[in-house]
Amino acid sequence: MSFKKNQIMNTVHWEGIYPAMFTPFDANDNIDFKLFEKNLDAQIAAGIDGLVLGGSLGEASTLTNEEKKHLLIYAREVVKNRLPIIFNVAEQSTKEAVKCAQNAENDGADGLMLLPPMRYKADERETLEYFKTVASNTSLPIMIYNNPYDYKIEVTLDMFEKLADVLSVQAVKESTRDVSNVTRMKNKFGDRFKILCGVDTLALEELALGADGWIGGLVNAFPAETIAIYRLMKTGNYAEALKIYRWFLPLLELDIHTKLVQYIKLAATQTGLGSEHVRAPRLPIEGEERDRVLAIINDSISSRPKLPDYLNLQVLQHVEGV
Repeated sequence: MSFKKNQIMNTVHWEGIYPAMFTPFDANDNIDFKLFEKNLDAQIAAGIDGLVLGGSLGEASTLTNEEKKHLLIYAREVVKNRLPIIFNVAEQSTKEAVKCAQNAENDGADGLMLLPPMRYKADERETLEYFKTVASNTSLPIMIYNNPYDYKIEVTLDMFEKLADVLSVQAVKESTRDVSNVTRMKNKFGDRFKILCGVDTLALEELALGADGWIGGLVNAFPAETIAIYRLMKTGNYAEALKIYRWFLPLLELDIHTKLVQYIKLAATQTGLGSEHVRAPRLPIEGEERDRVLAIINDSISSRPKLPDYLNLQVLQHVEGV
């Protein structure tokens, strides 16, 4: 790769709604590319601003490297140049993380979502070295995924301060579950790092505090409602956004469960945008659990709110010179 330090591709605004796309499978455990395209087309029609591939909702830990490659290339063909595609990097070693980042760049990704090292609980020095090494070996812009709740490593404000001179590190997926962290980041860094909420049940609160975007899970099943909330919040229509959000909350709570993949896929099945097929060791939910989750989904569908003309709300994007 002919990469030069600080030669960063600036094609991602890091603002708006970025679905964390699930990976649909067919009954034979193969990626269902046609169903993936159907969902992606619905997301684009609803007004998304970008998308994230290969995250935990995408069952990335069960995908082979070849499947990840084909999924990214296929998404690129569908999206063309209309939206940025962010590819997730979640590896156990620095060497593999660099390789994953470079492969993603070669296969058409526009940016990376970078997790701290997996399995090993790296300390601050090790985590920073990991981030900086990946950043120095790709020209793609990077969003750090800060999720100590699930992945046990917190990227603190002091650590972000040490990343501030790494120009390709441009954003954070804020999943600490502490909404005040949005204000701490804004107070300390201003707009140096774009902040995207990564927890569905905290999205309205973090947008109210100044978050720049929302990486959603339930958007896979309910794209229009998700985007409407974002655009209403960003244009000062708080009361309208709150009304939709209160309707949405029982569904959004499906995102903060261990079985979020099964739950969100079931929701997308009910809205015609997915199927229940998951990859082992996950299994489709059944019995009382399925009935309970299905009741939440179907009750919400039956009371689905009428949305305002949110696509014509003008949300101004501003691009930092990073």
